[in-house]
Order: sequence, then C-alpha cells, then structure tokens
Amino acid sequence: MNNQIKIDTEYITLGQFLKVAELIQSGGMAKWFLGEYEVFVNGEQDQRRGRKLRSGDEINIPSFGKYTVL
Repeated sequence: MNNQIKIDTEYITLGQFLKVAELIQSGGMAKWFLGEYEVFVNGEQDQRRGRKLRSGDEINIPSFGKYTVL
C-alpha cells in the first residue's frame, strides 16, 4: 500500500514528514526513529532528519510501508 502525504510548501524535512505521516508523536522523536528504523528516500538509505523532501519523492520504511510526497 502506498500512502500519500500532501504538502503545501516547496518541501518538508524528513523529521516533519515522520510527524505528518503519524509515525512519531513529536519532532523530538525523529532522531530516535531514524536511528531505530531504516528509512529509504528515493531508493537510498537516509537518516538525516533535515533531509528536504519535495513533491514526487518516495519514502520507504520497511517496517511501516511506502509513502509518496505530493
């Protein structure tokens, strides 16, 4: 299943994405989440919570599913 996350700005950070996708409850949990789970952005593993995600980017978190930024 591919979940879609719609943004109204040019980009959001990976940390913000995790909160919007309801994978974490607060932005402060982003660093912990990225240390505990593999996160792939457009097929490449990335653990930078400041990574900019733009419309069209695909995020795959094997334990949680696939997401597309719109």
